[in-house]
Amino acid sequence: MTDGLTRAQAPTRLVSYAKTLIVVTEGPDAGKRLEIAGSPIRIGSSPENNLVLTDDTVSRRHCEVVPTANGIQVRDDGSTNGIFVGSARIIDAVFNDAFSLRVGQTVLKIEPMTGMVDREQSTGDHFGEILGQSACMRELFADLMRIAPTEVSVLIEGETGTGKELVADSIHGASARATGPFVVFDCSAIAPTLAESELFGHERGAFTGAVASRPGVFEQASGGTIFLDELGELPKDLQPKLLRVLEKREVKRLGSSRTIPVDIRLIAATNRNLMAEVERGNFREDVYFRIAATHAYVPPLRDRLDDLTMLVTHFLKRSTPSRTPDAFPEHVWQMLHAYRWPGNVRELQNAVQRLLITPERSLGGAQARAMPAPTVVPSPSAEPEPLRIARRDAADEFERGYLQQLLGKTGGNVTRAAAIAEVSRQMVQKLMRKHGL
Repeated sequence: MTDGLTRAQAPTRLVSYAKTLIVVTEGPDAGKRLEIAGSPIRIGSSPENNLVLTDDTVSRRHCEVVPTANGIQVRDDGSTNGIFVGSARIIDAVFNDAFSLRVGQTVLKIEPMTGMVDREQSTGDHFGEILGQSACMRELFADLMRIAPTEVSVLIEGETGTGKELVADSIHGASARATGPFVVFDCSAIAPTLAESELFGHERGAFTGAVASRPGVFEQASGGTIFLDELGELPKDLQPKLLRVLEKREVKRLGSSRTIPVDIRLIAATNRNLMAEVERGNFREDVYFRIAATHAYVPPLRDRLDDLTMLVTHFLKRSTPSRTPDAFPEHVWQMLHAYRWPGNVRELQNAVQRLLITPERSLGGAQARAMPAPTVVPSPSAEPEPLRIARRDAADEFERGYLQQLLGKTGGNVTRAAAIAEVSRQMVQKLMRKHGL
């Protein structure tokens, strides 16, 4: 995502964060605890949260707890039944002392701790092709600067559209394997019956249609890096075979009795909570720990909105012809900053392209033109909501209406819907779960 960058990396600096303890004191998960320092913590019933609660009165994404320089910030993340401190319902508040928070039938005790945690941040605004100047991205860059020169396997975690493949490519480009191949295999894009052949290769006649021998992606990546995207979608029966390849650094093609040595570094990515999948029995624990020798977390765009202007400016510069930020009037910038960006940086890039070509269209694309814009009209006696909450509710209403119309047009075909919306199939499924469709 950057132009004319050199391999030289910016120096790092240490930033100190106060530690915070979250303990579940009442509810089905009583006794569960989590320590945090500096990073936002999402709380809810969905596995994508940092603190996952089994309380069925808790929303999938209920609230966020964010340590800040001014105290501990708590904000509602679109819950259906709210968050409470005592009898007061909280939308967005900052606390300086210990307090108890009720979400559904669960009570959380949140208290500052005396310990401090030091974290490295890059002083630069990019790593390889990745851009960012927010604190969370500078911390990611510092992590990647340590990870890239090693040969250790890496698990990249983050939501769909955050740029996990770009992170993997940038790790490869900053490693000693940079001159070798970088081979991508999307575990979600291949039929399970073909996955083994694609990964490990096959000999002629190994199965119907195998008219010639063919190397798999591990052989193609030898001397470089293999990137397994959406690792959580890998069929479970192939996971032991993947483990053998990683341990022995050799593959056996389908239909062959001989092994072929491969010299690869593995980087994998997932938009799932893979550890939760291990606990459910959907992913093998030994494979997880063999791949997740180290982690890199790519934050969603909504957690790094400080980077939005920088990213849009970059996409405008890369457009043909090149544009400057004044290509968008002020109301467009306001719209970009107000939107929730469920599709993250990928959705932002598509929106910039669409706005340049057809500025009369909304962020949702051509299909959204026939749908009236969501309107939030409070009753005369109602207290006005904070702007952030009103914007979020409007965005959620828009998402749901757009998705209903999109699925109606495609007869419920998720793959076609994803193609029209220019997002991944997994993103459409995630939005369907979010809105109960």
